[in-house]
This record gives sequence, C-alpha cells and structure tokens, in this order.
Amino acid sequence: MNFPAELKYSQSHEWIREEDGVTVIGISDFAQDALGDVVFINLPQEGDECTAGEAFGDVESVKAVSDLVSPVSGTVCAVNEDLLDAPEMLNQDPYGAWIIKVENVTGTEELLDAAAYEAFCATEG
Repeated sequence: MNFPAELKYSQSHEWIREEDGVTVIGISDFAQDALGDVVFINLPQEGDECTAGEAFGDVESVKAVSDLVSPVSGTVCAVNEDLLDAPEMLNQDPYGAWIIKVENVTGTEELLDAAAYEAFCATEG
C-alpha cells in the first residue's frame, strides 16, 4: 500500500494536494484496492459547488458503487475527463489520476497526514 507523504487524506479515502492555490482531489491506493476494478465514474461539471463531507460524484467498480466524498468546500474548476474513457486509470495510478480540482476553498474536513492515514487504514482492513 502506498501513502505518499506530501498528500493529505480524508477518512473517506480521498487524497488532496495543493497546487498554486488549487486543491487537487483523487482517491487513495487503499480506496482503489478496496473497490477492485473501476469500470465507471460519475463526475461533476466545472463550476459545480462541492461541500466538505458531501458526495461530488461516484465511482463504480465490479464490486459496488461508492460515493466520492469531497474533503473540501469550493468550486470545481477542472474535471479529469480522461477518466470517463479510462476509469481504470484510478486503479493503475491512484495518485497520478486526479479526479477534480477545486478553487475558492473555504472549508476542509479533518484531514490526515500520511502516517495518520496509514494507521487509520490499518483499522479499516
């Protein structure tokens, strides 16, 4: 299991990275492993508002459909539309395959550093 130290994590298994004032969001290695093979993703639109702790889309795997829960509140400024044609990128490179980018961030869920997230995941398994 991979837990990059430069990222922050939510307890709903999304990761975030700050890039020039924009928050980049994806799903963790733990999440993609628990999901199994991802076959579909439902994405928001650019300009949509997202709220910390609430779903902004969902991901469908061969096992189940799971909500994507936003770790921050703000406005979606970019959507990784490549995932619509190749949702398996989330399995192949969970930290390279970002899902959305959010600007004007006003609130965040309680985020964990890599060590705390790894310890949290150990209790989930």
